[in-house]
Amino acid sequence: MKLNRNFSLLLLGQSLANIGDVLYIVSVISTIFVLTGSTFAASFVPFTIASSMFISSLLTPLLVEKLNLKWLLAGSQIVKTILLFILGFMLIGLTAANYYFIFLIIGLIAFFDGCANPIRQTLTPYYVKPEHLIQANGISETITQVIEAGMWFVGSSLLIIMSSQQLIWLVGCLFVIASILLCLLESVIYETTELKGKLEKIKEGWKTLSNTPVLRRIAWIEFLETIAATVWIAAILYVFVNDALNVDEKWWGFINGANFLGLILGSAYCIKFSSFVEKKIGTFIFFGSFASFLFTILFSLNSIPIISLLLSLCVGLFGQIKKIPQQTVIQTSVPKEQLSTVYTSLGAIGTGIFGVGSLVMGLLADLLGIRIVFVISGLLLAIVSIIAHKNKQLFVRNIMEQKN
Repeated sequence: MKLNRNFSLLLLGQSLANIGDVLYIVSVISTIFVLTGSTFAASFVPFTIASSMFISSLLTPLLVEKLNLKWLLAGSQIVKTILLFILGFMLIGLTAANYYFIFLIIGLIAFFDGCANPIRQTLTPYYVKPEHLIQANGISETITQVIEAGMWFVGSSLLIIMSSQQLIWLVGCLFVIASILLCLLESVIYETTELKGKLEKIKEGWKTLSNTPVLRRIAWIEFLETIAATVWIAAILYVFVNDALNVDEKWWGFINGANFLGLILGSAYCIKFSSFVEKKIGTFIFFGSFASFLFTILFSLNSIPIISLLLSLCVGLFGQIKKIPQQTVIQTSVPKEQLSTVYTSLGAIGTGIFGVGSLVMGLLADLLGIRIVFVISGLLLAIVSIIAHKNKQLFVRNIMEQKN
């Protein structure tokens, strides 16, 4: 697949923005922890970000009808850049007495960031030919996972040689470049047949999910998988490493890294064998979910650290082999004009359920034991595989809807 200009700009602009997002969050968490010495205060950073992105997912459909998709994406990045520079200046006079003002700024940044991912996913079918969607989604996912896997380490390392404020200025430069690249994108023709009230516009994506059989199943899959994924957050995995594997905390990093490596290998497989994957989309979605269930259950029962690395890698690998074809099904199941509202609704499910699910899984880990929550995660993935198996005939790429 030869990357065209628009997809390349979209990919590079969003990648720089994603790198900046991780680096600035590392900087903010470090700043708050240094000021307060409180892990609880620092933990409010991801909570604030998730909550703001959830609200953004609900409200983004109101903007889609009024603004060009390209300018909605570029505009949100420009506003994020301005807010980030405000944050940089705030750090100058930040103390333990007024640090909580920082949460307002990171909440606003996350709010504008909340529309970026669904808009990027919506724009991809406009910039990429239907037969290249599997590869395009695979490339996007590979780059995203590499950034997620590497930037936390890079950010922590940068804080050794520079201050939090200097890191914020570095992120500001990345955000400026990302804003310029996204402004260079070609505008897409986005048609709406009728103007709708605000409430109707917010409900539109949810109605599309409900009325489209394949998307209704994917919404349930997203719901169950999001809850299942909460066992892989740092707090729960850290306890598993200590209590179930009886090894020191460095193994948390090893297991987390193995999972990210599996995600990257899964993306690479889908890119390399995109034609084969496309012919068997339903099979890959079922096989990926079933394998994820199986390896998660084995992970919950295992006590050997080295084997846990392999199992973690397999969970990531087969989860990604399932996710990329599923992404293509979403992008080709409704007219392109409806994609933005579909993605914002799915995004609301993901961010909303993840926050609640993390708290519930943490509580269950305390009450029932750390291994039990991984068993619960595996059983949820078993339900996903049943849904995927029963609806394999629905998981196809709808070529007709993708004609330009």
